[in-house]
Amino acid sequence: MSKVTKKYRPSLTGLMNLCSVNYMLILKLLSDNEQLGERRCFFISDFLSYSITIDEITRYTSLVTMSQDGNVLGQHLDQFLKPVMVIRLYHDAQMAEVISSQDIKHIQPRYDYPNKTMRQPDEKQQTNQFLKEWLQVCHQLGQVNVALFD
Repeated sequence: MSKVTKKYRPSLTGLMNLCSVNYMLILKLLSDNEQLGERRCFFISDFLSYSITIDEITRYTSLVTMSQDGNVLGQHLDQFLKPVMVIRLYHDAQMAEVISSQDIKHIQPRYDYPNKTMRQPDEKQQTNQFLKEWLQVCHQLGQVNVALFD
């Protein structure tokens, strides 16, 4: 008797709720005072910080990059070890969605598994959950520093 596995079906309401929570958390971190090129750094410890850079502002959306910066035992994180996420903020829908992360240029809603790149079936959900955890750490432990870059 062979076991039939069901294909992963993303929970649209679950993802939408998660994206709404992320939107609210990002707006709190940005203090609803976005300026193009602004970079906010959240220092967690001597070895860990996160930064949010505002890359684009349009009428209904904004594009921000959130990255983890660190200095582990005196060594700066190499570029390939430095997690980075690009997030699209949809102001009319009040949602924030990770649109790219690390080497994934466009995160699909679901992936067949196994696949050539070994993405998880729920990669989009996991990535947005990871963003939520980053944002919560910044809220709970982060000390803010704001800078403008041209």
